[in-house]
Amino acid sequence: MPTVQQHFTKQKHGLGSFPVFFLSLCTLQGALMILWLGHAIGHLGLIGAIGMVGLAHLITIPTAMAFSEIATNQKVEGGGEYFIISRSFGITVAVPIGVMLYIAQTILTAIYLITFSRAFKPFFDYLLASPLNIYVYDYRVASFPAFLLLTFLLLRFGSEVLLKLLYLTVPLMIFGYGLFLSSQPADRTELHFSELTRQIDNPLDFFTVLALCFPMFGGMTAGLSFSKKLDEPRRSLPRGIIGATVVGFLGYLVFIFKLYMIAPLQELVNNPLVMADKTPFGVEILFVLGLVSTLSAASSFLMASRTLQALASDRVLPNLVWDRWLSRINREDASNPLPEHAIQVTAIAVFLALLYNDMPSMLEGTSILLCLTFGSICMISFLEHFAADPAYRPLFRTRWYISLAGAMTCIFAMINMNLRLSLTALVAMVFIYMVVNRYQSRKQGLSVIFQGVIFQLSRTLQIFLQKARKEPDIEHWRPSIICISTHSFERVAAFQFLRWISHKYGFGTYIHLIEGYLSKETHRQSKECYQQLIKISDATHSNVYIDTLVSPSAAAAISQVIQLPGISGKENNVIMFEFSKSNPEGLSSIAANFQLVRATDFDAIVLGSSDRNFGYHSEIDIWITSNDYENATLMILLGYIILGHPDWSNASIKIFAVYPENEIMEQKQNLMELINSGRLPISPSNIELIPKKENVDTKTIINQKSKRADLTIIGIRSEAVKHSGEAVFMGYDGIGDVLFVNTKTMKSLR
Repeated sequence: MPTVQQHFTKQKHGLGSFPVFFLSLCTLQGALMILWLGHAIGHLGLIGAIGMVGLAHLITIPTAMAFSEIATNQKVEGGGEYFIISRSFGITVAVPIGVMLYIAQTILTAIYLITFSRAFKPFFDYLLASPLNIYVYDYRVASFPAFLLLTFLLLRFGSEVLLKLLYLTVPLMIFGYGLFLSSQPADRTELHFSELTRQIDNPLDFFTVLALCFPMFGGMTAGLSFSKKLDEPRRSLPRGIIGATVVGFLGYLVFIFKLYMIAPLQELVNNPLVMADKTPFGVEILFVLGLVSTLSAASSFLMASRTLQALASDRVLPNLVWDRWLSRINREDASNPLPEHAIQVTAIAVFLALLYNDMPSMLEGTSILLCLTFGSICMISFLEHFAADPAYRPLFRTRWYISLAGAMTCIFAMINMNLRLSLTALVAMVFIYMVVNRYQSRKQGLSVIFQGVIFQLSRTLQIFLQKARKEPDIEHWRPSIICISTHSFERVAAFQFLRWISHKYGFGTYIHLIEGYLSKETHRQSKECYQQLIKISDATHSNVYIDTLVSPSAAAAISQVIQLPGISGKENNVIMFEFSKSNPEGLSSIAANFQLVRATDFDAIVLGSSDRNFGYHSEIDIWITSNDYENATLMILLGYIILGHPDWSNASIKIFAVYPENEIMEQKQNLMELINSGRLPISPSNIELIPKKENVDTKTIINQKSKRADLTIIGIRSEAVKHSGEAVFMGYDGIGDVLFVNTKTMKSLR
């Protein structure tokens, strides 16, 4: 027959799942349950106590599943929960959580040592009733010796202490709880529906009781104390932790019904040792209380020490001497490395917590800190699910909505348990984050997860838009402009224009062209230019998408750019070129490739920039002629979109219509018909009609009328560009920046 120890261990040197399961279960169904579960039933009633257990497990079950998922993706090294958080969220984010976790584990160690002393209550009562008449008013006379002995044993044997205690505790706990559950009910023999919600007089509210009892439910990760001794942690941890959490949940329900049946509500509140009093002999429950308190205290003590050692190993403190000293590990026993210095510092912290000795406030503070930690672990699992990182391949997978529910329930519970304490803990975490962020160089982690989430969301939306795409209603047309330029760092006008278009109503993509063949050198150059443009975009708070392109010629670049997908999920529909009016060296290339654009469905715009750099952003002039009515709607639309940017908030638009002097009445009538039919979305009062004499050039009129305009928008015909080439864009020296517009189809805008 196999022994208990053979069940706990495998044929190899490592441990199996049973130690993780039983250590977590002993913590869940241990000292705090014995002392506080009856207290909860008395204040909340049977239904209320079941509701409290249910709400708590809406946190602990998702946390156990989330932790198991993350733990099966990476080795759980020293620090347990902290290690997982730091390697997923990044050190700067994990350190504040790790500090809160360390404080919670330290306080829990003191709480378990205090509960250990409660097992001596019958003995202290005997001393008072005996001829010696000794009154023990401070039960810590038992806690402090236990604390000193536990510190010595952990410094000497490490996690071996847990294993030996587990061999003693599990059989005794099964025996003691079995006797209690098999005892006959003394207060009730049957349940009445009308009594299920009955409470004591002047009960505590639901969330106050939850704050006092939540540490009872938070012990499912106690099995992490064996993480360094497990043979297959990726299998043992999920099995042990999830198994203990589920069995613990069912156990709580059984004990709630039993306690409700075995004693009056007032006695459940007034007598913490009611389980011992209602069990035959009773001493076995006291032994269980003493042993599980010691076991849980040792587990929390060791986990707190390993958390502190892991924090120091990550060099999070400004003082490297302290980091090195705290992170030092005694490796004399390779199978049981001990963080000796961290144990010593944690012992001091536990001693101070024992001196405080205010059990209700310690339990409430621990509840808040545990909710912070558990919520963080659930949020990691939730984000990792959507980030879809190829490096994240856990053997066990939970569901994203389960992790999200756990995180949201943590927030809900914290707010209702103690809002002031929750905010204080959050402020402390922010302060720690700021301090660590100042000294810590390894700052990646959270940003990587969020980037992954955004990438996956963007991909999903793009695919959805592609599958659902149909030709947009022409009345809802909006510009999606792609600009190509080789002078990104000499002229900023094109980027500025795209920034205004992309502010709200349109979309803009800016391509910096590097002429040449793709090589190691041009690739390096493109990366450098890309980073510089990203900095410019960030500094100007633009919504323009930035990219670079290496191409041997302008024609080849235009052919590639036209085929690029739109960044918004909407196809690009306008291509933009730019040149300098004072140095139009690239204008011939624009004119030569203009027909290439016309071969597609793209509209084309050409920006001629001047030294005025859009002046004072106060006036936009739009020019309409009888030869380019089809361009008018796009010109007007672009003008109004630009006015939507804060830079042009005080600007106005002027619209001029130029016609030959002998055709003015006929053209005016045609213009009014276009306006009345809605093909030109303007009011007749906003248009100034200008008759043109035969010997006067249109360019001359524009130079005179728009010399003070900050941007002038002019329509051009593709036939004119084909026959006259770059001359179409020349001759506007009297005005500032000019935008030439050519549309393939007239837009019908309301």
